[in-house]
Amino acid sequence: MKDTTRHQGKRRQLVQILVDKGIMDKAVLEAIGNVPRHLFMDSSFEDHAYQDKAFPIAADQTISQPYTVAFQTELLEVSKGDTILEIGTGSGFQTAVLCELGARVYSIERQQELFKKTKLFLTKLGYRPKFLSFGDGYKGLPEYAPFDKIIVTAGAPYVPKPLLSQLKVGGRLVIPVGDNPQIMTLFVRQSATKFEKTELGEFRFVPLLEDKN
Repeated sequence: MKDTTRHQGKRRQLVQILVDKGIMDKAVLEAIGNVPRHLFMDSSFEDHAYQDKAFPIAADQTISQPYTVAFQTELLEVSKGDTILEIGTGSGFQTAVLCELGARVYSIERQQELFKKTKLFLTKLGYRPKFLSFGDGYKGLPEYAPFDKIIVTAGAPYVPKPLLSQLKVGGRLVIPVGDNPQIMTLFVRQSATKFEKTELGEFRFVPLLEDKN
């Protein structure tokens, strides 16, 4: 697993692309500049890893477009030490970005193939999320709630009520809602019963799978 000066140079170029597209949070830009995205992808995509594009990974899933990762992460307003629930571990790239920001990350993955692979891989790279779970993201992780922030990295046809209930007052939930495309939506918990909702444009994600059993 090599991260060469060439890769690092391409990451700097990618960061500049994200700046040009409107990403302003310097900590988020630095985190993306630190994470070796090419290592999270099949080696056949290595030459394209720092393009601002999504690419296929195992289990018919994708590694998100860097702009999407940056956009969602910026919306979270991450502070060091935040407890963050991530729905959809996927390749682990978003998880690594959150770890770079100093968050205490709890992540759920629905695809067992990805869960096993990514859990081992993050450890090899030196990233230490607090807890990785194989399970149904619609249910969240009530045993570790409440969370400062929650991020959903797959398209949800509706907003799961357990995720709203597991958010601290003052906390932020970032979730793409709808079928195709989805509307990126931010919920800020104002009180036990009140949420402020903001819609932030169209994005495309793989669907968030629900356990119907």
